[in-house]
Amino acid sequence: MPSHSLALRETDELDMQARSSGLRFAVACEKRRFKLNNTMKLKSGATIPHLSRAEADKKNYLTRGVLTQMHLMPNGDPAAFDTAEDGSIIYYFDPARVVEAPPEQWYFPRAKKETRTLESGTEIERMSIKRAASCGYYTKERLSQMHYDTIEEPVAFTIKGDGKTLYFYDKKTAIRLPLACIKCGKDIRYKRKLCKSCYEEDLAIRREEGDLHRNEFYGMDRERVLFFDLELTGVYDHDEIISISIVDANGKVVMDTLVKPAHKKKWKHTEKIHGITPEMVADAPLLDDLVPEIKEIFANADNLIAYGVSTDYSHIKYIYEKEAERDWLKEKTRCCANEFVRFAHEHLPDLLHASLTDAMAALGIEWDGIAHTSIADTIGCMKVWEKLFPNYYLKAED
Repeated sequence: MPSHSLALRETDELDMQARSSGLRFAVACEKRRFKLNNTMKLKSGATIPHLSRAEADKKNYLTRGVLTQMHLMPNGDPAAFDTAEDGSIIYYFDPARVVEAPPEQWYFPRAKKETRTLESGTEIERMSIKRAASCGYYTKERLSQMHYDTIEEPVAFTIKGDGKTLYFYDKKTAIRLPLACIKCGKDIRYKRKLCKSCYEEDLAIRREEGDLHRNEFYGMDRERVLFFDLELTGVYDHDEIISISIVDANGKVVMDTLVKPAHKKKWKHTEKIHGITPEMVADAPLLDDLVPEIKEIFANADNLIAYGVSTDYSHIKYIYEKEAERDWLKEKTRCCANEFVRFAHEHLPDLLHASLTDAMAALGIEWDGIAHTSIADTIGCMKVWEKLFPNYYLKAED
């Protein structure tokens, strides 16, 4: 029988076996592709050609077995490949891209200096399990536990105490197996470590729970729910506030002011984002001058909401000297970004980003003012929150 027909028959049998397991079907397809195609795409993204043994010899390419005998190891991707009669892959390496193997891999005193010839004609060396692991070689069983399947022929072997032979395979040339769903354990993972069916069931449950949370009646007073945003000289703790905006849930501006930093003289990186220059804040009040008013505003609020509250809180908390006061402030704060991320995970699972701009676009909200200024971001946050929580406030008739 021609070798090509034999390869087809073997791979058809392999496909039939693989179809009984959804996890291994993708691997079977890969093996079939390697056998019938003239090229192979490696994990690195490189594509290598198929060469016969004679063609590889003409190019002076070396097999892994020959490299081992010469105390060499590959220093890059294989240069070509061939398929052995048993279906395994034989890689050929360019002698210009090899390096000397570490001396500890040359010899192993306790292991017999012994080789074995495979059906392909390749000689492989006997080595201990410890030495094989140091080279990145593992048995099929161990690779399976690591969710890999072998396509290359063995690269080494050892003999167990009971006389049985164990073959080692190179992990670098093994195929990464698709992982099983952590819930049903049957189908291939789709998202959140779940298969598509389990993911959709989980999504429906999370969506229902999220919608109940967002549609609940909270009965909040619009005048006592405040939204705020800060612009800063940078993102670190030592950076300073240069703009503060506070708006209540009616859209009334409670505070909107530039702030002159006490120490920073320039902030070129963040200036490109919010557009506030040192000249613009030269005559603005210092933060210390605004602290009494800010404290009074916060004291009359039930909730303080910001989009990405952690950065804003980490800077505004320093207007309070006592830790208890800072804890009191933190208890009032709510993060609009976290709530939008939850909404997006439940209703827009393919959304890649969750910035305020993304949230407003996803919810169909237009900007008031110039994006990334504190007042525009504050109003934007207020509108996103009301879209997410339509029953958050007391009704007019209440």
